[in-house]
Amino acid sequence: MSIRRVAMGLALVLALGAGSGLALAAGKPAQTDKVNLNTASVQQLSELPGVGEALAARIIEYRQKSGGFKSTQELMNVQGIGERSFQKIESLLTTGEASQKASATK
Repeated sequence: MSIRRVAMGLALVLALGAGSGLALAAGKPAQTDKVNLNTASVQQLSELPGVGEALAARIIEYRQKSGGFKSTQELMNVQGIGERSFQKIESLLTTGEASQKASATK
């Protein structure tokens, strides 16, 4: 019975390690909070999967020229962000519209 416990413990350790290993394998930390496209720095944007420093700089350049993002879908107007790459990071993005709407009602 002790061999079974050791095997179960080892399986649990390996399962937990594999989950965190995916973020490490990508070379980027796992996202916990949404990234605000209208306030994020180059560093914050480059932590998104598939976004490097050059693409992050283009996102900020677009933000400055356009006066900010009205929706997360507008990110696809940035050169280098297509529909497929947008779908991978869409759930990690915000434009802050919820907080803007809340402050407008106060």
